Amino acid sequence: MSESERIADQLRRAFDGDAWSGPSLQQTLANITAAQAAAYPWPGVHTIGELVQHLTTWTVTVAQRVEARQLTPMTRDDWPLFPVVADEAAWLRTRQQLHEAHEQLVAITEALPATELDTVLGDARQRADGSGVSIYVLLHGIVQHYLYHAGQIALLRKFV
Repeated sequence: MSESERIADQLRRAFDGDAWSGPSLQQTLANITAAQAAAYPWPGVHTIGELVQHLTTWTVTVAQRVEARQLTPMTRDDWPLFPVVADEAAWLRTRQQLHEAHEQLVAITEALPATELDTVLGDARQRADGSGVSIYVLLHGIVQHYLYHAGQIALLRKFV
C-alpha cells in the first residue's frame, strides 16, 4: 500500500470507518434529526448543522488544493449558517454534500503520487487559511478535523 493509500484509509476510518479514537464522524451523526442539527444548546456555540457545513467547506477546500497541488482560495463560507428551522430534506442534503466532498477527497488522495506529499501549499504558515503546510500535513489535518468536530458533535447531541 502506498503512503497516499494509507492516508486515504485514515480518511475513511475517521469519516465512516473504524476510527482508533472512537466513533467515526458518520457514526456520531447517526440518528440526529434536523431539529437537533439546528438547535443552539448554548449561546455562542455552533449548531451540529453548522459544524457539518464547516466540515464540508474544508473537505472541499482540501480536495481542491490537493488536486491543484497549490494553495487555492476557499470557495465557500468557512462557517455557513444552518437554518434555525430545518426540515429533514435539507438536513439530508447537508449530510450528503459532506459525504460527496469526502468521497471526492478520498479519490484524489488515492490517486496522488507519494512524491507529491511533500509539496508545500503557500509560502508562509497561516492557520486561518490552512496554508504553509505540505500536502501530507494537510491531509492528516483533515483527518484530525473530522475527529475534532465529531467530538464536538458527540457533546452537542447530549444536550439537543
